[in-house]
Amino acid sequence: MQKYNNIYFLGIGGIGMSALAHFFANTNYKVGGYDKTPSEITAKLIKNDIFIHFEEDINDIPKAFLDSQNTLIVYTPAIPKEHKEFVFFQENGFTIYKRSQVLGMITENYFTIAVAGTHGKTTTSAMIAHLLTHAQKNVMAFVGGIMNNYNTNILLADTTKPMIVVVEADEYDRSFLTLSPDIAIVNSVDADHLDIYGDKNAVTQSFEDFIGKIKEKGILFIKKDILPNIKYEYKGKNKIIVKDFSLENIVDANCYAGNFIVQDFHIKEGKFCFDIKTPIQKISGVEMRMAGFHNMLNALAACAAAEAVGISGEVIRNGLNTFTGVHRRFEYLVNQEDTNKNIIFIDDYAHHPEEIKALLTSVRALYPNKKITAIFQPHLYSRTRDFVDGFAESLDLADEVWLTDIYPARELPIEGVTSNIILEKMCLKNKFLYTTEQILEKISNLDTNILLTVGAGDIELLAKDIQKKIRN
Repeated sequence: MQKYNNIYFLGIGGIGMSALAHFFANTNYKVGGYDKTPSEITAKLIKNDIFIHFEEDINDIPKAFLDSQNTLIVYTPAIPKEHKEFVFFQENGFTIYKRSQVLGMITENYFTIAVAGTHGKTTTSAMIAHLLTHAQKNVMAFVGGIMNNYNTNILLADTTKPMIVVVEADEYDRSFLTLSPDIAIVNSVDADHLDIYGDKNAVTQSFEDFIGKIKEKGILFIKKDILPNIKYEYKGKNKIIVKDFSLENIVDANCYAGNFIVQDFHIKEGKFCFDIKTPIQKISGVEMRMAGFHNMLNALAACAAAEAVGISGEVIRNGLNTFTGVHRRFEYLVNQEDTNKNIIFIDDYAHHPEEIKALLTSVRALYPNKKITAIFQPHLYSRTRDFVDGFAESLDLADEVWLTDIYPARELPIEGVTSNIILEKMCLKNKFLYTTEQILEKISNLDTNILLTVGAGDIELLAKDIQKKIRN
């Protein structure tokens, strides 16, 4: 990449793409790009002197970026193949890389911690980045969400000194196979992205391929039993160390629960409180502000990675206790102290049945005997079709559910696939299909204790409007 002066991004407003754009802008490259819609992310990029335009038009691109010898093109697979700018760059001799390829090139010469999993990548990566920063390590992190502690999705390091790089290893489009980490985490392997993979077996195979990319004498931290044959297949083949983690001992104290486990779990003042038992120490007094059983599991993985690079138990505990979470991951938009109404409002990115199940189970544990109303926006027609039964089952864990229309993202409609197919499968009595306008009207007379907005689309815009209405 040193031969180029300019980096141009197609889809620069994406959370992963924007992190790379900030990285290159702070490494003395001229950076620009296209995105479909303005957002808070693109506003931050523009503030960092990065050129962005929002119309699909070659004439809007500054001349400097149209020099194929000096400009590298980076794109996200979400960009349609027929996109005018994408076609232009292909036809005019530009070097074009996927985001994942560029991330692989950036990290190949540094000690890298890569976090993989169909769920939990962003939170775990953010936790690790925070623990390393808290321990005063020289860390660079590319995170798929806005870290609340730093109000950014990237941490920049001093590249003239030894450093640790933390990255999300994204399974979508098999992107994580461009990485060769020193430490890898796999915290979940569920069927997802079936528009790419076809079936669960192909998903599992891709994770096995990712594990095969770990550097010799590297370390794999993996949730117990999600890939039961990995421990035996790869330990000798790659000469890697394999350790597992889980929450199983909370359910069955007599079972083998893993090398990293939780002890003395309890809930206190809205926090998940527990101790962590590792192979070499016990870390007592963890009080996580970011609640949730799934986030407790993420904390175990983050602890394992931090311990592996020499961070003490005391620093790990203090780091976890000061971690304030990630935007749209179990994020409180209204607490009881924010309003004289008896309502708690939480916004969450969950868009897979297992994620929704983890969210609702955790909320129920935090607030037993409280009425929970979930507003869910399905994400992608294909995902709605493929997991309709799972969505119905997980949403039935709430007391009342309001469904919105499907957020299409990169997809065209599929005949017969609407939010109504989830509604029809649900057993819950109080289930409704509403427009955004209807939801905002009903918020004024809301009859619930706990309100959730859930989904990976543009429901966060609705969440902001709801937040204003509740507070007013």
